[in-house]
Amino acid sequence: MPNNITENKTPSGIICINKPSGMTSHDVVNRLRRLYNTKKVGHTGTLDPMATGLLIVLVGNAVKASEYLMSGNKSYVAGLRLGMTSDTEDISGNITVCTDTLPKKEEVFSACEKFVGNIMQVPPMYSAIKIGGKKLVDLARNGETVEREPREVTVYSLKCECVNEESGDYLLDVECSKGTYIRTLCADIGASLYCGGLMSSLERRHNCGFSLDDSHTLEEIEALEMDERGKLLVPVEKAFSDYKKLKLIPFYAGLVRNGVRVYASKVAPDAIEGERFRLYDGEKFFAIAEAQKNSEGESVLRVLKQFV
Repeated sequence: MPNNITENKTPSGIICINKPSGMTSHDVVNRLRRLYNTKKVGHTGTLDPMATGLLIVLVGNAVKASEYLMSGNKSYVAGLRLGMTSDTEDISGNITVCTDTLPKKEEVFSACEKFVGNIMQVPPMYSAIKIGGKKLVDLARNGETVEREPREVTVYSLKCECVNEESGDYLLDVECSKGTYIRTLCADIGASLYCGGLMSSLERRHNCGFSLDDSHTLEEIEALEMDERGKLLVPVEKAFSDYKKLKLIPFYAGLVRNGVRVYASKVAPDAIEGERFRLYDGEKFFAIAEAQKNSEGESVLRVLKQFV
């Protein structure tokens, strides 16, 4: 039976989920495929099963925005437990070191300050990164360890709050770039203090302009009728709200829809190279584009992605 909220069309848009602990990101996607009656569902960045918080999920044509949303900055609140290490760098793994010799909170605060800015991280073995065509996590589960090259990531801000100095428990409020492993950040802070450390909890608060405050639980969505579920989907154009809005007349909109690169001087004379736009056919959003130079050195609009 066709879904009446979509008038025989696949539902499309963005929905923010408050993921519970113990559920994988793929589990969430599978639940939403059933709830929205479509296979076209994906997420924009995995959260570990133990982690909670914001998981941005794309439904229908919105899945085309995935590569752009995955590259955005994120913020987290993480539990740091000093005096312990594990093979996964978090509390869910096998504990490898345990000590009662812990630093003073002032030392911890000082150590955290050194991890703000551009830093190098060695990706953890328990990650989805592939080396030689194999995921590190699969190798780790087989007891294998391979060399990993350090990667540069950016920690824009890192605030540390002492929860319990005697037990070595702290809360880290982190804003960081794509590719930053909070587990590794906790382990590296512990290593710098010569006592070891691991991540004891993790909650994602923000991602690509979306907030945990905008999210819904799976139970809330499941309790709704199909019509109401559809109303929760945010138009995909919100993901590109930082791009300049550009309305095209039907003639130019038709050219763009058919893959023709139009001269920027005709539709956006003030465009600078590399500037990105949300394109509208009248009032209807349909694509994102970037101003680029063609082989003759003239500025043209190149469509990056069409959504309808």
